[in-house]
Amino acid sequence: MFAVFKRARKATLSVVAAISTFALAACDPIAIGGGPTINTSKPVPVALLVPRGSAQSGDSVLAQSLENAARLAIADLQGVQIDLRIYDTAGDPTRAAAAATEAVNAGARIILGPVYAEAANAAGIAAAQKGVNVLAFSNTTSIAGGNVFILGPTYDNTARRLTAYAKSQGKNNILIAGGNNSSGLAGQAAIRNAAAQSGVNITGSIGYELSQKGVINAIPQIRSATSGGADALFLTATTAGALPLLTQLLPEAGVKPEDVQYIGLTRWDVPAQTLALPGVQGSWFAMPDPSKARGFRDRYEATYGNAPHSIGGLAYDGIAAIGALVGAGKSDALTAAALTQGAGFQGTGGIFRLRPDGTNDRGLAIATIQEQKVVIIDAAPSSFGGAGF
Repeated sequence: MFAVFKRARKATLSVVAAISTFALAACDPIAIGGGPTINTSKPVPVALLVPRGSAQSGDSVLAQSLENAARLAIADLQGVQIDLRIYDTAGDPTRAAAAATEAVNAGARIILGPVYAEAANAAGIAAAQKGVNVLAFSNTTSIAGGNVFILGPTYDNTARRLTAYAKSQGKNNILIAGGNNSSGLAGQAAIRNAAAQSGVNITGSIGYELSQKGVINAIPQIRSATSGGADALFLTATTAGALPLLTQLLPEAGVKPEDVQYIGLTRWDVPAQTLALPGVQGSWFAMPDPSKARGFRDRYEATYGNAPHSIGGLAYDGIAAIGALVGAGKSDALTAAALTQGAGFQGTGGIFRLRPDGTNDRGLAIATIQEQKVVIIDAAPSSFGGAGF
């Protein structure tokens, strides 16, 4: 994923406070606070912090994709003027803090980005001194809060959607299997929390080292644990990691997907060759609304001549939210209270909303794999009163 380790934010700062129609519903009156006021009759200064200039391979492509997506969103706005200002951070926390300071001193009323968690954390601290909110492209929930809101998809949101769906399908006893690395442990924690909210029972949790030997050694433990009454197996593994080996060895060991429902915390359709693995057939995983995601990708390619970066659409989402709020004509449009209005916004992958704790909810579809093809078995919700919410 695109998250990296974060630097703890100072507690004293935490109190500082659709593509066609972006807002899903009108907001209730919002008290000014938790952000700067704006003049909606003039262009609203928005700073976009991108990782251009870093030594990391791919960051220049990512930076350009984020900028392109933001400009595409601005072009879609009706009656809203955005003064987009680009700042390069090189993916570095120190430069991100300096860029955030420069941006707010130049009049930016909100900041989009940066991508990496440490850089987003540093930018949030700098911007908090001027009461400016930050919509970061990170998915690291530990940096969220105060004036920092993360736009990246989170394990918590995915786990909530999948456990709620499992409950609705009569899968009440879930066994977790995950790697002992930081990502795997975070995924396991998200599943446990989501299960508690959904009323699903966790029968156990099997951890393994991220190596061929570690996965092989975990197979007998998983087999033994599933015999204890689990009717679903929730895996944190990725397609680039342990998933191919797990889905080969588990059925061979007698843990067959037709007997125990496999559920994936990550996307199992990327890369496409994963769809051919025998062990993933009939599995469940969550994904953004396919039609919305396809529509954004097609429009981006038609405009720029190439495909967007996998997280490039987050910049579009940020502009969509800003545009929807500014379009209401209120001076408090970019305060924390406005940003977290419950109706949410339309983005590149469907509906999303920002939560008061700085994390997000995203409306996801439930997919399965049948005959090596992705099949949607439960559509993404069109509002936050739908499934999973």
